[in-house]
Amino acid sequence: MEVRLHKLIASRGYCSRRQAEELIKEGKVKVDGKLVIELGLKVEEDCLIEIEGNKIEAEKEKVSFVFNKPLGVITSVSDDHNRKTVIDFFKDVPYRVYPAGRLDFNTAGCLIVTNDGELASLITHPSSSLEKAYIATVEGYISDEELRKLHDGVMLEDGMTLPAKVLLGKRNQEISIIKIIIHEGRKRQVRRMFEAVNHPVKSLYRESVGKITCDGLKRGEYRRLTDEEVSYLKRECLKNKINNVIPEIRKNK
Repeated sequence: MEVRLHKLIASRGYCSRRQAEELIKEGKVKVDGKLVIELGLKVEEDCLIEIEGNKIEAEKEKVSFVFNKPLGVITSVSDDHNRKTVIDFFKDVPYRVYPAGRLDFNTAGCLIVTNDGELASLITHPSSSLEKAYIATVEGYISDEELRKLHDGVMLEDGMTLPAKVLLGKRNQEISIIKIIIHEGRKRQVRRMFEAVNHPVKSLYRESVGKITCDGLKRGEYRRLTDEEVSYLKRECLKNKINNVIPEIRKNK
């Protein structure tokens, strides 16, 4: 049976589909000894895949973790500048895991790490609309009007943000602390949202992905997700994808 190459790489637990596409474009993937640079290529499920000379075989067991990412850590499998990566904290794990999504270098907190290609693709797909909660400490006294703008959506260079949940923790003339829950995954989105209302972020912590939190974990620690938690994440992402697709179908009728 044939399957698209980037999906097969993800299903074997090497990386996400999006990362697999990048590896293909960069000329790092061989199939049955032949270099492949064509995106969307279909290959046999039992083909030999090599990435940068390493054979990529299917993981026998799917595992997923929640990781409390420290500051100053790259959300990547490797880094050309020898900076510390998320995977450096998983060297004792006997599985080839990778981060599902990203978290900025200067942002700490909750990150899902897995070798389950299906889970990673669901979490990172824009239509999954999985809630992500952040605690932001920002410069200055944030007004009720600015909080309303964050709630309703602010214009960024890549378009208007979707409505967000915004909860005020404290505020004074020096700083404000706000919990913000978003459904999108744009690059540096939370930081850019606060910059749009003239309150640059001083520190940012991701509190949760869906209902998965880092409770009880110190920075740099992780725990394995239960089967129920993995099922919840997949179910929530699929439900959101369906809810996002139906309006589009109705609109195009």
